[in-house]
Amino acid sequence: MTQTPPPAQQPPVPQQPPAPQPGATPDRSEANSKKILCGILGIVLGGWGIHKFVLGYSKAGIIQIILTVVTCGIGGLIGLIEGIIYLTKSDEEFYNTYMVGTKEWF
Repeated sequence: MTQTPPPAQQPPVPQQPPAPQPGATPDRSEANSKKILCGILGIVLGGWGIHKFVLGYSKAGIIQIILTVVTCGIGGLIGLIEGIIYLTKSDEEFYNTYMVGTKEWF
């Protein structure tokens, strides 16, 4: 009778933190950095809707691009106004309005 050696054991795989679930509440610590980033992007590149994509509003971003192209750039004023609104809100207001709530426009 021959004995078979035990199977080789592999070292344990390190656990990674769980990926954020869709619809999960975002972290408050990123609210201020996103507020500043989205505000600046809204003012500088508002017509292209980049600030919408950063906030995760892809549909609104695409609508913003189409609106800007159709109106020959006048739709970019919406991005400028939104950028100013983002920067004038407090961190708490921005977090509750755009990150927890899903207010896509103004």
